[in-house]
Amino acid sequence: MFDLAALRAAVARHHRVARLVIAAHDGSSPRETGASMLVWQGGQSGTVGGGALEHEATLRARAMLAAGGARIDRTPLGPALGQCCGGAVTLLTEVYDEANLPTPEAGLIARPVAPSGYGRPRPLAVQRLIDRARAQGVAPVPTLMQGWFVEPLARPIRTLWIWGAGHVGRALVHTLSPLPDLAITWVDIAPDRFPEILPDTVTQLTAANPADLVAHAPQDAEHLILTYSHALDLDLCHRLLAHGFARAGLIGSHTKWARFRSRLAALGHSPGHIARIDCPIGDPSLGKHPQAIAIGVAASFLHDHKNASRQENAV
Repeated sequence: MFDLAALRAAVARHHRVARLVIAAHDGSSPRETGASMLVWQGGQSGTVGGGALEHEATLRARAMLAAGGARIDRTPLGPALGQCCGGAVTLLTEVYDEANLPTPEAGLIARPVAPSGYGRPRPLAVQRLIDRARAQGVAPVPTLMQGWFVEPLARPIRTLWIWGAGHVGRALVHTLSPLPDLAITWVDIAPDRFPEILPDTVTQLTAANPADLVAHAPQDAEHLILTYSHALDLDLCHRLLAHGFARAGLIGSHTKWARFRSRLAALGHSPGHIARIDCPIGDPSLGKHPQAIAIGVAASFLHDHKNASRQENAV
């Protein structure tokens, strides 16, 4: 998936950025086709995996930054790098600045990337992928063909609202924000509750009473409630139960949740409805350090999504 928003943000900060993407692979590969990373002088983000593969590719990308351009390298992982994967990876490196940021078409980024594609009309096979995406809304997998590379734009497929920017909220955002296909909305009472710099995938919202923002959340959003106030936590649970959500979790003990269940029932919610909220969240065996809580919550967040996907595929 081509994360155009992340590329634009990186170019705005660093002026010239190399994007590396696995365009194809034969046999075993450390990452899947479409896995990508960004490289600039003095930094990088993302990963194409493989240790030595990424190290060599990063050095090559930095050497390209001054002159710009693009190149494709096919690397047999065993013979060239001494890696055990046993496959071969085709890696595309492209240098971007404000003048050559790509323009999407039908939700795709399609461009010539090799001599066989430069200066020639768009191949019919590439045009068919674009036409199908436009007519049917079907995004192809990243595809290298006839000197062109076609990638679908990255679009969030999960929306997560995190309520509370305290220690656990910060640890959760730090842990979850690098995940692909995830858009995070982070809510608290004032701007000074948040870190000065937020990840590109995170939207900050503030309100004197954060519960008033429940009405603005998509009904298919997921929620994690971990504010500084039990009263606010309860109000959020109450409003979310009335509003609708895909999943919701509340930080706290079994004792806290027993009291909340009683109070939510008094507010008119049925036991079955209340049970849609998970509490406690995470893995208590990992401990109470904010980062340990975040790791447990993140693991559950990923497992729940994979289990739901398996159930949908089985129907």
